[in-house]
Amino acid sequence: MHDRRGRAWPTPVIASLLTLACAIVAAVAASTAAAELTRGPTPAELERASLGELARRWRSWPAGRIFPGTVGYAAEQGGRESALRVGISPETRCDRAVDAALRGALRRAGCRGILRATYIDGLQGVVVTVGVAAFGTEQGATAAEAALPRGGLPTPGLRALAFPGTVTDRFGQDERQGGLARRAGPYLVLATFGQVDGRPARAAGIQRPTVFSFAGDIADRILADLATPARPDCASGEWRC
Repeated sequence: MHDRRGRAWPTPVIASLLTLACAIVAAVAASTAAAELTRGPTPAELERASLGELARRWRSWPAGRIFPGTVGYAAEQGGRESALRVGISPETRCDRAVDAALRGALRRAGCRGILRATYIDGLQGVVVTVGVAAFGTEQGATAAEAALPRGGLPTPGLRALAFPGTVTDRFGQDERQGGLARRAGPYLVLATFGQVDGRPARAAGIQRPTVFSFAGDIADRILADLATPARPDCASGEWRC
């Protein structure tokens, strides 16, 4: 290295200048890295963390949290009653939880899994199977909902889930008398219902709409818990901020 008059600088001086330059660069880089590590998350990062946590709930939450042991509802005769959870299925595959005619639509919509549980009403006369269908996107859940039958028809839809040795053991596919769906975010909550006496739907006749109305209360409660965003806690291992 030379100065403006053409004289060469001594090697030790050059080495010292290079060392100083490297030190400055390293200090700036370290300062930038420290600032990045110690800064709080941005609003956009918090929103992504919140949406990510919400989408993982169907896998990360205990089954008993998704399907509470009891769910309150407005009784047909007035007042409040509680539906009792009879059991939860260990199966989560989408194609095992719905009728064959619906499987293609759910697959195309990006169904990741369906969790099912069965409840009985407070008077132990009506059985409800509830299914939580999880999708990769909100658009997928919307597309799946559009494939469901209209008018509260039970088929093609969620398959009944009975538990042998319980009051639900006669609730099969032919005993499904109605169905419904609720959607929010990447989740679609389905329900199908019938009577505990094993009466086939074709022999049940016209039922009062209020007989099965509590199924909607159960679906609404489960969906509200699953699809309501939570404030991110970046210090917790449950969150990815």
